[in-house]
Amino acid sequence: MGANSSSISELPENEYLQKLSGSEPISENDPFWNQLLSFSFTTPTNSADLKLLEEATISVCKSLVEKNPRTGNLGSLIKVFLSRTKELKISAECQNHLFIWQAHNALFIICCLLKVFISRMSEEELQLHFTYEEKAGPSSCGAECEDLIEELLCCLIQLIVEIPLLYPCQHTDSNWWKWLCSWYRGRYSGGVTSALGYAVRDITYSISLEAVTTLIVFLSCQLFHKEILRESIIHRYLMHGRCLPYTSRLVKTLLYNFIRQERSPPPGTHVFQQQTDGGGLLYGIASGVATGLWTVFTLGGVGSKASAQLEQCSPLASQSLLLLLVLANLTDTPDTPNPYRQAIMSFKNTQDNTAFSSSNPHAFQINFNSLYTALCDQQKSDQATLLLYMLLHQNSNVRTYVLARTDIENLVLPILEILYHVEERNSHHVYMALIILLILTEDDGFNRSIHEVILKNITWYAERVLTEISLGSLLILVVIRTIQYNMTRTRDKYLHTNCLAALANMSAQFRSLHQYAAQRIISLFSLLSKKHNKVLEQATQSLRGSLGSNDSPLPDYHFWEMSDCLHFSETKLRHAQDLNVIEEVIRMMLEIINSCLTNSLHHNPNLVYALLYKRDLFEQFRTHPSFQDIMQNIDLVISFFSSRLEQAGAELSVERVLEIIKQGAVALPKDRLRKFPELKFKYVEEEQPEEFFIPYVWSLVYNSAVALYWNPRDIQLFTMDSG
Repeated sequence: MGANSSSISELPENEYLQKLSGSEPISENDPFWNQLLSFSFTTPTNSADLKLLEEATISVCKSLVEKNPRTGNLGSLIKVFLSRTKELKISAECQNHLFIWQAHNALFIICCLLKVFISRMSEEELQLHFTYEEKAGPSSCGAECEDLIEELLCCLIQLIVEIPLLYPCQHTDSNWWKWLCSWYRGRYSGGVTSALGYAVRDITYSISLEAVTTLIVFLSCQLFHKEILRESIIHRYLMHGRCLPYTSRLVKTLLYNFIRQERSPPPGTHVFQQQTDGGGLLYGIASGVATGLWTVFTLGGVGSKASAQLEQCSPLASQSLLLLLVLANLTDTPDTPNPYRQAIMSFKNTQDNTAFSSSNPHAFQINFNSLYTALCDQQKSDQATLLLYMLLHQNSNVRTYVLARTDIENLVLPILEILYHVEERNSHHVYMALIILLILTEDDGFNRSIHEVILKNITWYAERVLTEISLGSLLILVVIRTIQYNMTRTRDKYLHTNCLAALANMSAQFRSLHQYAAQRIISLFSLLSKKHNKVLEQATQSLRGSLGSNDSPLPDYHFWEMSDCLHFSETKLRHAQDLNVIEEVIRMMLEIINSCLTNSLHHNPNLVYALLYKRDLFEQFRTHPSFQDIMQNIDLVISFFSSRLEQAGAELSVERVLEIIKQGAVALPKDRLRKFPELKFKYVEEEQPEEFFIPYVWSLVYNSAVALYWNPRDIQLFTMDSG
């Protein structure tokens, strides 16, 4: 690269990169590094250019892979970077005024090299490239030999958690800042704090983002393994030793990066006025970095879905969230649980004054109000929804706080939009949104409060104009729509189960259901009834065919058991299985209706109205042995209110019918309705959840990471159409 600008096509022939990957060792004190790192590089502006950068870098990397065991130049580059970062943190004693710029450039090169190294070799081979020691030197390797991998990882974490301290708005009293202002006053006039502050913020934003990106690259070895990595050299470094004390600070910083959603500096920004002599030092830094390096930070990865290619307003926030998800889903070691997951499970609100548990050294505090606001605002992305799921499922402090919010609609509405637009979302995103609803509906307070929140004009709900509806009724509508979509398209039993579990959890607290929500509940039952009749007919025909005669007597389908069908063909067995599944779903719907009638009949005249209007639907299930018990209450309600309507005469208006229902709800003796156990379902992660979450998280990294490209042919962890 060097002091002059470079283009992607020139990289393989660049004299500085050729020397770096050549046969001659380069001492970490060689002036060459100042030349290599003083570049203004026109970085990629789209996914195709990122691929070109990858291909151009590979040729350099191949040469470096071959020659580095003899030259140790990768280690020298890393040591140069480490020395620059040390200069970054000292104060007035700093002698190299280019340290921020060169530290960033060094890290940019290291990240590009590491990405290719990791994709093409094992961790053990990678470690050998970090442990090179010059044989002729007086020192020898061995116990005292510095471990460059651990030192680099620790340095990256320190940059992430400490670089924000250089923002002038936070630390204008630091020695470093005072020295920089003094230096600037000697060369320029005008507002020091504001102009210089933006320059420092811009460059520190850059190096913070590059540090986060490099950590993701370090962990990307998982992408190139089909199996979940349960033992990893990089994981061991991050979960033990020098990196471990930074666990809570790293998690906290990544969360705050997500919360702040700080925008990246605009491309081409010139913070300082150029001088007649070509400009001062910081002008060169600001303009060179802004024009040369910023464009790469607003890109998505190759293979991204359309939603992932939306403008990245805050690449640091996006990249930080991805790193947080990767760290939180590292597998436990035999002797140590994942400390990053422990930190996520235990952090508390800044307003919580209770003492931390001594059993968890990684606990910390964060502003829950700011976190809640960010979570509400960012739910369009898979990764923000996954973070919300993790926090609700694993952190009881967050869950308690969220359930106590009086503006819960700000969180629930974006989740409902995800489910409503199920056709446009990947299946994993839909699952996460649905499980979030299931977790929320485990709380009776939530189930009551959502019917008290009245919404106006839900514009994204297209099936019907909803000028006024409760949040609870809207939730029911969206969940039922998801069930119906699943029945006709995906036929996913897991999705059915969780949708019905959420409705069941809410059913006892149904209040003042919107007439359209009540209609959709009964319409869903009607759809299930038709499906049942169709499947029953298919199963009956299969059984008759297996008996060999249309005149043969058939066993009552009510008493079919799977064990009775073992002699059937595969098709016949599938029909019998389908019948069992649809009857399980019908049973659940009847239980949901029964739960509402038993616990809140007088609060839901619209549901009783819809039930009476479609009373014939339930006739076929009255004598069905699988439904007889649960049908007793529904049959009683239908009979009771039908009798009162008959007594009131014919040609009743809708208003008059509802009035009679309301009066009847008060008159109906509660003891006549049979009590059933309360419907309650609790979400429990399946065994070995990492088998689902780790491929999912890395698919998000692959599709959404800023300025990172991996050759899809190299990916082993998941297929390109996963999710």
